[in-house]
Amino acid sequence: MRLIIQQLLDPQVLTMVFAAIAAGATVITLAMPLLASDTLEKRMRAVALEREKIRQRERERLAQGSKVTLRQSPRMYMKTIVDNLDLNKWLGQEQARTMLRQAGYRGQAPYVTYLFFRMAMPIVMLVVSLFYIFVVLHLDYPAMMKVAMAIGCAYFGMYSPNLFLKNKIQRRQLSLKRAFPDALDLLLICVESGMSIETAFRRVSEEIGSQSVALAEELTLTTAELSYLPDRRQAYENLAQRTGLEGVRAVCLALQQAERYGTPLGTTMRVLAQENRDMRMSEAEKKAAGLPPKLTVPMIVFFLPVLFVVILGPAAIRVMALQ
Repeated sequence: MRLIIQQLLDPQVLTMVFAAIAAGATVITLAMPLLASDTLEKRMRAVALEREKIRQRERERLAQGSKVTLRQSPRMYMKTIVDNLDLNKWLGQEQARTMLRQAGYRGQAPYVTYLFFRMAMPIVMLVVSLFYIFVVLHLDYPAMMKVAMAIGCAYFGMYSPNLFLKNKIQRRQLSLKRAFPDALDLLLICVESGMSIETAFRRVSEEIGSQSVALAEELTLTTAELSYLPDRRQAYENLAQRTGLEGVRAVCLALQQAERYGTPLGTTMRVLAQENRDMRMSEAEKKAAGLPPKLTVPMIVFFLPVLFVVILGPAAIRVMALQ
């Protein structure tokens, strides 16, 4: 073991390891654009399928007078466990449904999957942590300390589904926020050219898909809801709730007011488009202004030692040679 540690601490070995890591990172960076798959077509097919489901659901609701659910069914073993343990009562919450919609997961299947992993992850983390702490690590700590560490891992596992959803929501909202001002400009052009709001949403969703698949999906779904929901204002509220962005909420509120009072959309949407562009520019300026403080620590840790070595290295070599 001591020989292995000495070999790992050898400068030549460390240099080879870091060189291999750098070469691998370079290869991965160059290969990522080639391996990246275009998910636009797949996501648009999913939205088209969702539109057909909305159409069929609304037709059956009007024909039978009852609400029919035509969404994808969850996995049977997950649904069985969730139903038998009544997890919907103990772990179910409306906030979780909202987070799932904002993350791009719709229907009953993602909700059942969320409840299942909310129950399963603490157990898995507890078992894995107990095995790793007691069998693999052989820590010189009291047994109660080890059990407490395992319980902490289980507590982390209980909230890991929420952390996953929050991360997914942040990435999705970032994509929506970057593309929404451009989509709003396109929507303004379509509305001022005489298109209806449904046609404008459909046209913008086709054009904005190359920039943000998530926004194209949301606009296409809103188009379907505008066509088949009995209350058109509900479609705008659903769009604002699914995105969770203030800019989108303001636009949806303006569309609801125009739908209710018949006010012209051109002037309002022009002002909102300018505000969204200004917000995007201000966020970019804020990030640019925050770069110098963030670069201070990396410069001190990584750049200054190398600079000192380059400057003082030759002098140190000469001094050592004279001695």
